[in-house]
Amino acid sequence: MIDLYTASTPNGWKVSVVLEELGLPYNVHAIDLMSQAQKQPEFLAINPNGRIPAIIDHDPADGGEPITVFESGAIMVYLAEKTGRLMPQDTRGRFSCLQWLMFQMGGIGPMMGQANVFFRYMPEKIPTAIARYQNESRRLFEVLDRRLGESEWLAGSEFSIADIANWCWVRTYKWSGVSVDELPNLRRWLDAIKTREACLKGVAVPHPMPSLDDDGAEEAKANFVKGAQIMVQR
Repeated sequence: MIDLYTASTPNGWKVSVVLEELGLPYNVHAIDLMSQAQKQPEFLAINPNGRIPAIIDHDPADGGEPITVFESGAIMVYLAEKTGRLMPQDTRGRFSCLQWLMFQMGGIGPMMGQANVFFRYMPEKIPTAIARYQNESRRLFEVLDRRLGESEWLAGSEFSIADIANWCWVRTYKWSGVSVDELPNLRRWLDAIKTREACLKGVAVPHPMPSLDDDGAEEAKANFVKGAQIMVQR
């Protein structure tokens, strides 16, 4: 059994989607980010950086003591290697997968995250900062679109953790204020992944998020922004 410590964020979804795709049993421990539960000693003992997600695997492949893993990308690689799935086994395929996983971790996630901060959460709106992160996110989307024009999935012919990691962020493009217009390959990929039942289950963990993209969701948006403002200013 795996204990998953998570919250409803793109980085949290990355791990719950992988667990659902692999069909591994897991217990969910919802971490209340608004109350700073991730900064409490009991959670810092699991992840000293005070960030979600993290896992404790009580049945590691080596049969030894439980293994604790933090950082979403590291967890995804750990689970793929534990099961031999969602990552190609040959050297070329493996590193194709890993490079697109790192692309998300070093590019898509940080740039969209900063777009969210300056576009949605900061009380003072700084147009140059908003443009900087939205434009860079769009540029990265164009890189994905070109790759997906060459290959069905990011790592090649197989759906992998690279697709999951990037999808969990890119699917929130409207919240970041970034367009996917004139990116047909990226849109095809987005549409394909959202038909996967395990992916849809994974992004409802630890609880379903209200649709923040709907025009009629103003109250939900306002409440979400209020909570996020507290987090980003601490």
